[in-house]
Amino acid sequence: MKLFIPLLFGFLPLFIYGNTKMYEKTRVDQIRVIELPSRIALEAEYPGSYFDEGNGLFRKLFRYISTYDISMTTPVEGDVEPAKMRFFVGAGDLKKRFFSTSEVKVRKLEPLLVAAIGIRGGYSQERFSAYKSKLDQWLANNTEYLAVGNPYGVYWNGPFVPGPFKRSEVHLPIEFKKSISSPSELDKP
Repeated sequence: MKLFIPLLFGFLPLFIYGNTKMYEKTRVDQIRVIELPSRIALEAEYPGSYFDEGNGLFRKLFRYISTYDISMTTPVEGDVEPAKMRFFVGAGDLKKRFFSTSEVKVRKLEPLLVAAIGIRGGYSQERFSAYKSKLDQWLANNTEYLAVGNPYGVYWNGPFVPGPFKRSEVHLPIEFKKSISSPSELDKP
């Protein structure tokens, strides 16, 4: 027991990303519409797929937040292709001075309406695609919404969390469809 407690606290950081959540998780297999707040993202890119081994995105971003003393937050977002990974700057770090570099871009993201579906299990292209298909079906059945961007992954756990315990989401940017009340509105640009 004496050995267990130091081991638990020694390895605990490996199982979580950060303790500041930018927004709440979506429950597993639940689909919901959420408005993400405006936020500051730190973004790294890779020309291949997000799921390629050795894409180096996490390493670039982690080196950046270590250099600028920025706390790790959850979740981490990832575009699939071309690959991009985003860490977010929490409220406690917004007053710090940090800048875009050749490896990491600082971006201000505006509020965004998304359809989100919660996932349990390891992070993979197959799981992402299966849940993306569920969102596509949901969108087809909810005709008041229109997709306005590409789906992306949202990852809640660090790399050392065993696959069955990992949580993620697929987000699809959406907006309400504009209803046309008169034929004359069709001519407007």
